[in-house]
Amino acid sequence: MKKTISRYLIDIWYNDHFIGAALTPFAMLFIDIVKCRRWFYKIGIFKSETIPVPVIIIGNITVGGTGKTPLTIHLANLLKNEGYRVGLISRGYGGKTDVKMVTQTSTSRDVGDEALLLVKQTQCPMAIGVNRVAAAHFLLKHVPCDVILADDGLQHYALKRDIEIAVIDGARRFGNSACLPAGPLREPIERLNTVDFVVVNGIKQTDTAWLEWEMQLIGDIAVNLLTGETKPLSDFNLLPCHGVAGIGNPERFFAQLDKAGITERIDHSFPDHHVFLPEEINFNHQLVLMTEKDAVKCKAFATANHWFVPISAQLSAEFNQQFLTLLKTKPFKRAL
Repeated sequence: MKKTISRYLIDIWYNDHFIGAALTPFAMLFIDIVKCRRWFYKIGIFKSETIPVPVIIIGNITVGGTGKTPLTIHLANLLKNEGYRVGLISRGYGGKTDVKMVTQTSTSRDVGDEALLLVKQTQCPMAIGVNRVAAAHFLLKHVPCDVILADDGLQHYALKRDIEIAVIDGARRFGNSACLPAGPLREPIERLNTVDFVVVNGIKQTDTAWLEWEMQLIGDIAVNLLTGETKPLSDFNLLPCHGVAGIGNPERFFAQLDKAGITERIDHSFPDHHVFLPEEINFNHQLVLMTEKDAVKCKAFATANHWFVPISAQLSAEFNQQFLTLLKTKPFKRAL
């Protein structure tokens, strides 16, 4: 499969490619723009709007997938179990949609794969829109909510927030630690000193200036896209199959399959949010294992050979308690 532009960039950012060094002047300009933009919000030149319920941002400082969506699902279900009426907002993939509600009958082309997955896994009301402030108001207009979780949006300063959570990919971390376009950072690393929680998808580090909380993604079953049948993932050991992933870090999914002992397979990587065609996931009637995020886009043309591997985020009881305590004791919008 030919490399996409995004794959070339990943090679540059995470493998210390010399091109990254050549792009450093542009990265310095990007940092200046980021700092000026944030300063304009801080002094009021750019306006930040307050929403009448607590807003919790789950975002990251790097480009690409880090595990925000599984964490958002975990927090939504945690809050629901505590009696909160939880609402969700997101930009929606593609940035070309007006503000709208996401429903069980929405399509991935209309609202994005992550939005569909969030609604499916949490049963929470959700609104999407490029303008997250408008999305939050739209959500509150249509459903009663006590708290809003924003999937992504750490850099969307037009929306004031009560709690910020940054998610780090434990394997990739920050790549070459440079900002765009020389590296994968949307903001300088020191931004993590200002958030409320830093959650690491994988193994945390202890020698950082901030406290890291470890998150493990657990997936040990497979679900058939056509029938809904479930099987232990270990049942696929030694069976010839194909791995399919169109997510921010496909290698993480393939490593999960390796860990489960599913080694007799051929892997197929696609860009994040890839819109699949039927022929791209059919391999002469052989078994196919894919992510749940990809499954929501492929269900319409899946066969009995197609299975997805659902994952759930596992965090410590201490993190859960500290998160709930902070929410209850911090009834104000944080300053930038």
